[in-house]
Amino acid sequence: MERSLTFEHDLAAMLPRLRRFAHALSRNPADADDLTQATIERALRSKAQWQAGTRLDSWLFRIMRNLWIDTVRSRSRKEKFESLAEELEKLGEDPRGAIEASLELQRVMAAMERLPDEQREVVALILIEGFGYRETAEMLDLPIGTVSSRLVRGRTALLELVGM
Repeated sequence: MERSLTFEHDLAAMLPRLRRFAHALSRNPADADDLTQATIERALRSKAQWQAGTRLDSWLFRIMRNLWIDTVRSRSRKEKFESLAEELEKLGEDPRGAIEASLELQRVMAAMERLPDEQREVVALILIEGFGYRETAEMLDLPIGTVSSRLVRGRTALLELVGM
């Protein structure tokens, strides 16, 4: 019973990090919310598969990434462009009321969206979520050298896109 409560407490504490990673993957607030919810649902259904003493965050990020890959594969190109157009119509933020930090964050997030998927994943996990190279390599099932090169290329591209 206590293990279950600890698992659920730790899972709840991971929500902000999961939401950030979901946004980095999906580049869409609505999709990020759906992806976060699906990840939590899958984790709760599969909690018997998680081994106490291992990193819950790594396990959850891997679940999320796999769910996102499944989502992308299931969407047709037509649906993708139609939903993007609908979301753009819903956006109506007046940038004049935003503070400088918010504008900078939007600029960086827009630059993140322009990164190739494989670079964006690595940048989000290492630079935003603070995972190490080895952990990221294990989560993404990649050699550590590939993670390193994707991070270097992603960081360079991000700096160029942001104009630093």
